Amino acid sequence: MTASTAVAERARIGATTSLRRSRRCSLFASYFFLILFAIFFLTPPYYMIVTSLKSDAEVAHLATNPWIIANGVTFEQYRILFNETDFLIYFKNTVIVTLCVVAITMVVSVLAAFSLARMRFWGSGILATGIFLTYLVPDTLLFIPLFQIVRGFGLLNSYWSMVLVYPTLTVPFCTWIMIGYFQSIPKELDEAALIDGAGYLQILTKIFIPVALPGIVAATIFAFTVSWAAFVYPMAFLFSADQQVLTVGTVTSLIKADVYKWGMLMAGALVAAAPPLVIYAFLMDYYIAGLTAGATKG
Repeated sequence: MTASTAVAERARIGATTSLRRSRRCSLFASYFFLILFAIFFLTPPYYMIVTSLKSDAEVAHLATNPWIIANGVTFEQYRILFNETDFLIYFKNTVIVTLCVVAITMVVSVLAAFSLARMRFWGSGILATGIFLTYLVPDTLLFIPLFQIVRGFGLLNSYWSMVLVYPTLTVPFCTWIMIGYFQSIPKELDEAALIDGAGYLQILTKIFIPVALPGIVAATIFAFTVSWAAFVYPMAFLFSADQQVLTVGTVTSLIKADVYKWGMLMAGALVAAAPPLVIYAFLMDYYIAGLTAGATKG
């Protein structure tokens, strides 16, 4: 082996060693920050679980460690929450509102997105952008005029008013996501279908909806999350307990003046968070794929 070859070989080995060391450091840093963020984001749910499994006496006893259960696990908070409060009424109202809003949102969004993405007409691009911009208007600016509209329809203090109001939040964003997905589908598919005699409704149901299923799932999850977790509108429009939804009813019924029923508050928050958590756990891949593709292709 010549001197120049030996030098080149040592340089190659050095470069390989340096690359391995760099990868090892990057991997270590990635795991370090991943664990750090996991601890940071999992601390509140852990505290909620621990607090919900304590008795009121232990929660109120400030000398005990708030991060552990010292006096034994108890499900008394859940029993009282389900049997002695209106929590199940709030849950039922929320389920009804959410299912109705999701159904309305998906029907309107899919039809609007299909017409704006494929049935091109004058001003369709401006209209599509305007639909998305309406989503950016904050709730705090809309709830006053919407309050007047809801009162005019006679739906004040009725959870059906949420079915009327929530689509103003969900339809614009879901339509924007679906426009991006529909625009990504090759035009040759619908042109071939039109030549074969298919109508626009058949093209939508037999071609676009199956192909754009990840986008539809992402839009559905978004509509579900918004309608399940909205707070401003039910706080302003709903007053009586039999019409309240989870987000407002749980707080208003378990906080009386300066008395906070922390155990039941944490139990109610955990139960209320369970349905979105389950949906995200099973459909997370669809949700990420739908948001990413819809945002980039739109």
